Amino acid sequence: MSSAILNITARFLGPVLVLLSLIVLYRGHNLPGGGFIGGLIAASGILLIVLAKDWHGLERSWWPNPLLLLASGLAVTVLSGVIGLLYGQDFMTGIWLPAMELPLLGKVKLGTPLLFDVGVYLVVLGFTLKCAQALGEEFWK
Repeated sequence: MSSAILNITARFLGPVLVLLSLIVLYRGHNLPGGGFIGGLIAASGILLIVLAKDWHGLERSWWPNPLLLLASGLAVTVLSGVIGLLYGQDFMTGIWLPAMELPLLGKVKLGTPLLFDVGVYLVVLGFTLKCAQALGEEFWK
């Protein structure tokens, strides 16, 4: 089943949702948002694109690989906690780099809380895509 409206919507709205998820991810350690809601928004954008295309062609070549996203997200989350130990602090202590000035973003603060949010983002994205993949395999048989 193919819908022209769904195809056009997915083509334009899918990338916008992924971009919005990155914005929500970045602003999450200072304002409402963060890795969890950012990961859900990104998964929504990716799944919108997947639903608009042929499901059977995509189930063999799932990109990004959900299990790889899950594993890398867990690794990044643990790494964000270990960095505090390397600085002689407690596990999960926030370590901040000096603020930088970037051309399009302005003044940027980077640190382990943002790294933790990136890990959560990847875990939520991977888990959501894996659940959708499992449900889709049962539905499209």
